[in-house]
Amino acid sequence: MMPTSRLLLLTLVAAPLLALAEVVPIFAIVAVLYLAAVTGLALLDVRLMDHPAAFLIERRHDQRLSLGADNLVTVHVRHRGQRDTIIQLRDEPPDEWLGNQATGTSGVAPPLFTAALPAHTEQTFRYTVRPLRRGDYRFERVTLRWLGPLGLVRRQHTYDHTQPVQVYPNVLEVRKYDLLLRRNRLQDIGLRVARRFGEGREFERLREYLPDDDFRHISWKATARQHKPITVAFESERSQTIFVAFDVGRMMNAPVGEMTRLDYVINAVLLFSYVVLGKGDRVGMLTFADTVTNYIAPKAGRAQFYRMLDLLYRVEAQPIEPDYRRALSYLKSRQHRRALVVVFTDLTGGVSMQQLAAGVVGLRPPHLPLVVTISDPVLKDLSTTLPENEMDVYERAAAQRVLDDRRAVLQRLEMQGAMTLDVPATQLSAAVINKYLEIKGRGGL
Repeated sequence: MMPTSRLLLLTLVAAPLLALAEVVPIFAIVAVLYLAAVTGLALLDVRLMDHPAAFLIERRHDQRLSLGADNLVTVHVRHRGQRDTIIQLRDEPPDEWLGNQATGTSGVAPPLFTAALPAHTEQTFRYTVRPLRRGDYRFERVTLRWLGPLGLVRRQHTYDHTQPVQVYPNVLEVRKYDLLLRRNRLQDIGLRVARRFGEGREFERLREYLPDDDFRHISWKATARQHKPITVAFESERSQTIFVAFDVGRMMNAPVGEMTRLDYVINAVLLFSYVVLGKGDRVGMLTFADTVTNYIAPKAGRAQFYRMLDLLYRVEAQPIEPDYRRALSYLKSRQHRRALVVVFTDLTGGVSMQQLAAGVVGLRPPHLPLVVTISDPVLKDLSTTLPENEMDVYERAAAQRVLDDRRAVLQRLEMQGAMTLDVPATQLSAAVINKYLEIKGRGGL
């Protein structure tokens, strides 16, 4: 139980009465009677106020929260008491998320909610969390305060609502993709519409029309029978193989903005794989550092997506240099059928880049390699900022040299038959998907 400001003010009224008692003794009796009356009112307020069992509290959120996204959390309060009251509520998400929010690098910190709650009513409070690391976490308790009917006493109770929660790669982005696909608004997330799938290929089946299909492939007879648009699917849409290989070496643990390079790659791989599987292609995955750490054979279908999701949840960076030659040789020995091989990595220069070039070239033939790297906005800013002192001159020169080295490595890869993408982390998913759609649309596989 805690006194409110109203009770404190009423109590302070006795002070001048006690002061006057020094001159007129009768005021001492008045002061005592007054304090007794205030105390009685406070006790009555305690007696009339609701018991903790009068409030039912439920926290709701996805069991799998999404990495690097604003995840909605709601706390639902049901008041079964007999009297109206005013409540204050505070939830306790994992401390790691609050720490990120305090520095401005995460979502909105859950505030102390205040609301009037009449008897036999319900109230829902909402806030978002933005986890920046994958893994297992735990929501803690929910603390509730409420006023007595006289507003003199406030009661506080902590409800044990401990709940485990897992942070997975960004599943919310996958849901957003599905929603925008149905609304024909993929351009909202930077995706271009490809309309050349399956031209000149062998007929395979009829299926429901999707917004990014070529309208020329609509089967009007089937559309009339089904009373909805039906398109012709060609063999090319289901016979192609996409393979994702990504580096989990030490440089992938370096931060870019609010997350690590590896986490940006993992989010991009998840959405990319979902799009690939939605197009009817097979997708496989390989992770590597100094040796191959995980391998999933290419398959099609929804089960493959969830298989990859569970693996991406567990992947962690390792404090060692990647061995590109070993990893890509392993991939080629396991994957004999022609595939688009998308290699996500970081360009660090030196011997590792020579291994990358050799490994990528070794994929050809039969594979079509695409090397994807995350550009560093800090380096770009340093290379273009006007120096104000001697240290700025050195930093600008160093940044420009690193950028020149990256550009030289990418040009070398392109000269040897590989495709490359060097894009900011925030544009990674859209850039890779658009490149895939471009290659697929022109029949590059």
